[in-house]
Amino acid sequence: MSLERRLLAGIALTLLAALVALLWLGGLGIRQITEGYLLSRLDHDREAVLASLSFDAAGLQVPPGTASPIYNQPLSGHYYVIRSGAHTLRSRSLWDETLPLIPLAAGDSQVLHLPGPGDQPLLALAGGYRKQGRELTLLVAEDIGPLDARIQHYRLSLAGVFVLLSVLLLVLLRWLLRRGFRRLDRVQADMRRVAHGEARQLDEAVPDEVQPLVHELNRLLTLLEQRLTRSRNALGNLAHGLKTPLSLLSRELERPALDEAQRQAALDQAGRIGELVDRELRRARIAGAGSPGQRFDAGSEIPALLEILRRLHQGRGLNIHAGELPEEPLAVDREDMLELLGNLLDNACKWARSEVALTLECAPGEIRWVVEDDGQGVDADQLQRLTARGSRLDESREGHGLGLAIARDITELYDGSLGFDRSPRLGGLRVQAVLRPGG
Repeated sequence: MSLERRLLAGIALTLLAALVALLWLGGLGIRQITEGYLLSRLDHDREAVLASLSFDAAGLQVPPGTASPIYNQPLSGHYYVIRSGAHTLRSRSLWDETLPLIPLAAGDSQVLHLPGPGDQPLLALAGGYRKQGRELTLLVAEDIGPLDARIQHYRLSLAGVFVLLSVLLLVLLRWLLRRGFRRLDRVQADMRRVAHGEARQLDEAVPDEVQPLVHELNRLLTLLEQRLTRSRNALGNLAHGLKTPLSLLSRELERPALDEAQRQAALDQAGRIGELVDRELRRARIAGAGSPGQRFDAGSEIPALLEILRRLHQGRGLNIHAGELPEEPLAVDREDMLELLGNLLDNACKWARSEVALTLECAPGEIRWVVEDDGQGVDADQLQRLTARGSRLDESREGHGLGLAIARDITELYDGSLGFDRSPRLGGLRVQAVLRPGG
């Protein structure tokens, strides 16, 4: 799983492939160049032999001294063969050996690779001619064994130099990689400080390759801190709500004998405690389960949320519906949105007579959720108290109160705001939650 090892292995494989390609292409190029030079020399020798060739009563003849002396040295590596009809003339350098020769028409030419005397690899040039009214085929060949040996030596030398350079390059790259990865030590140190509570965020002055990762980690740290704050606030709200009913219930139960009014007061306080617990359980049910930092897919999450609310308020015949929803996930946290919309819609359902509507309006850098109901609404003098933590507007009936205070906290986390007025379409309360994820 080491990035350094993976990078070095990839570079080593690339260098190996480059070495193989270089050796093959280099050898092929050198062979083509040298064989081209040899063919030009063979063509010159072929013209010289053809010029000195003559016909006599015995057949074909190349007078001594007219061709290069090397063709007279046995197994010299330079050979020629001439065939005209049933007559064949071989250079003395072939000694007792011969070379395969296929008759060619005048003007035709062939380049051949043939096995020669003593298994010599030969490069041959054959051509068809007409001289003194007779058809003949002339083949001139040269041993290219020394050339192959030199090319092989060149390849081995080149491979050795390339391997040495590759090793030096890998060592240099390893040093550079380790030096570059040492810049990540600061990220590790920042994470250690965050773990020990010495810092709240990671420094984002890091290499570009890891900057998105550090940015996402900071976003998750922010979300976790926000959720911890909301959890503490929720526990404080629950403790505050339970403190008074429990105190009154304990006082009533301490009396030696309870009359009907006292018994009813104790039952009322017990019911109040049950309502507070039910409200927290309902919030947990609406929020559901999810991974930290997960984006909010409104197209799939909103219908599921509305179905949960219909089951929670079944029997009242509420028409709970949403407007058009985007297909792409929104750049906000899933848990934040479920808690925000769950509180707003749940409050709207408690006060609505028959209809609750949810609308989403998206603009560059801004998300606006609008929740409306057809209930009786809220008086103007009570609008300012709706989001005050500890507000008692919901004590007689579970509705606007702590849930809206939580919604206010969530909108503030996204540099947004929470607004209240009367719905012009349904007549009840309209809540507008404005979020600015890029803020």
